Amino acid sequence: MSPSQVIVLAAPVFFLLIALEFAWGVRKGRNTYRLADAINSISLGMLSQISAVFTRLLRVGLYTAVYASVSLVPLEEARAFWTTWQGWLLALVFYDFCYYWLHRMGHEVAVLWAAHVVHHQSQDYNLSTALRQTSSGALLGWIFYLPMAMAGVPPLVFGIVALVDLLYQYWVHTEHVPKLGWFDRWFCSPSNHRVHHAVNDNYLDKNYGGILIVWDRLFGTFRDEDLAEPCVYGTRGALNSWDPLWANAEVYWALAKDAWHTRSWADKLRVWLKPPGWRPADLAQRFPKPPFDMARVQMFEPVISPTVAWFAGLNFTVLLGGVIVFLWHADRLPLAQAALWFSALTAGLWAVGAVTQGRIKVLEALLIQAAALATATSAAGLPDLYRVIKPLPMLIAIFLIATYDPLALGSGQKDSNVPNIAPSGRLWLLAALAGSLAGDVLLLFPGYFVPGLVAFLLAHVAYLVLLRQGVGWFPSRGALAATMGVGAAMYAFLWTGGLPAGLRAPVAAYVAVIALMAAQAIGRATVQRNAASRAVAVGACCFMLSDTLLATNKFVMPLPLASFWVLSSYYAAQVLIVGGWLRGQTVAQAGVRPGAESLRFQ
Repeated sequence: MSPSQVIVLAAPVFFLLIALEFAWGVRKGRNTYRLADAINSISLGMLSQISAVFTRLLRVGLYTAVYASVSLVPLEEARAFWTTWQGWLLALVFYDFCYYWLHRMGHEVAVLWAAHVVHHQSQDYNLSTALRQTSSGALLGWIFYLPMAMAGVPPLVFGIVALVDLLYQYWVHTEHVPKLGWFDRWFCSPSNHRVHHAVNDNYLDKNYGGILIVWDRLFGTFRDEDLAEPCVYGTRGALNSWDPLWANAEVYWALAKDAWHTRSWADKLRVWLKPPGWRPADLAQRFPKPPFDMARVQMFEPVISPTVAWFAGLNFTVLLGGVIVFLWHADRLPLAQAALWFSALTAGLWAVGAVTQGRIKVLEALLIQAAALATATSAAGLPDLYRVIKPLPMLIAIFLIATYDPLALGSGQKDSNVPNIAPSGRLWLLAALAGSLAGDVLLLFPGYFVPGLVAFLLAHVAYLVLLRQGVGWFPSRGALAATMGVGAAMYAFLWTGGLPAGLRAPVAAYVAVIALMAAQAIGRATVQRNAASRAVAVGACCFMLSDTLLATNKFVMPLPLASFWVLSSYYAAQVLIVGGWLRGQTVAQAGVRPGAESLRFQ
């Protein structure tokens, strides 16, 4: 049984205990759960587990290589000892000792903190926090366990004691278990681990032990919980986001920016190796950051409507089922297939986080998830399922645009930053999406390539007219020259690669229109200079990329995982254009009803 399958079997226990902790907290009038935070924490745990399918090869593979070639003990003798009951117990203690140093360095070295920070970002402390795990820890964490490989601990023994150590730490993430007397002196307990998660000055960077707390007592990092000083949870650089991808990337991004901006080459390296929060003197002067102030800590809690809460909960439950199925079969899937489903699940988890944070609407989340599922089913070779799912993304997008009412009664207060959509823009956008839907359906059937091409050609014409609104034709001549040049080069490539004579004229028209559309989108972004117009421009470029890949695969040479790259770039284009357009337009003043000047789209 693989580690992923063990986690699947343990999952019902995890969720049963979460339910019991929640019920106990409600009964005692001390609920420690918030829906969005719990979903975010468990989503990060799910993301960690599905990414471990790929990083496990790095972690276990390197350990096995060192064990086989650098072991200081003859392997037969080592195996004979480590598989006795004394050997298993010593291996568990050995692992916990190595874990202590990995955990401690995770708080004392910035690049290791960039991975470990994920586990500390929640401002709540409950059993869902225990599931909040990093997806990048395996990149460097394996180094700390090499002493076990050199001591001849077999990979199987190493893997099992690692799992035992990990599972033990689940129960200590609760506020409902008080101090436990003598147990607290020897083992990691809820009281000890509450201290570890706190950002209070007296508690910061203490109690690193996984199972045993004696390591902290031995090496001077122990701190007892003071009931007179309640723990405040989270990190000193608050995440303030429900985005699981950003949660994993935020500290890496901050370190990369500091390394880029600092002038000293030595400091460019020190940024990664110094303790978290350390900054070179020139950066502290040029880009100062305020010191941490406990009095200014605020709970991150965007308001969500009951509808969004129900959607997030139900959608998250469906994704959880998908993750469980994936983990159960992941070790038997070809690597490419595993990567496909990993991508689809990741997109789904991101969408749930974006909905709960108010960054996108429910229908946008469904659009993203349907697009991810259509891409995965096509690339995974599931044609019957793909035919059913393929029309869904465009149908959802059409419904989103058709039902979106920028003139609905709102607060009645004008906000110049609130985007709306002009009535004529809605019609052109619906026409573009309808053309895309027709193209999607036609391309499902053999022999309908040309009609499908015509449908997409009309869709791009509609997009071109849509992007003309509010700006002149092709306001950036440089962008026009660049996109037309790329289009001409692509057409020449297709011509010489075997483009059928009967398709040369239609394909030439198609290439010209999509190059013009991209030029119009880029020029519009140079005029409007906002995030929404830039998103639309990126979407138009994704259209060019998608069509380039499609044509290359069909007429020149087969591409590996062609359907994945074609569809993922195609749906990225649709999502970016739809979302960017909705956020970037303004309603014509003549058509605004009193008291309905703006409606926040979130």
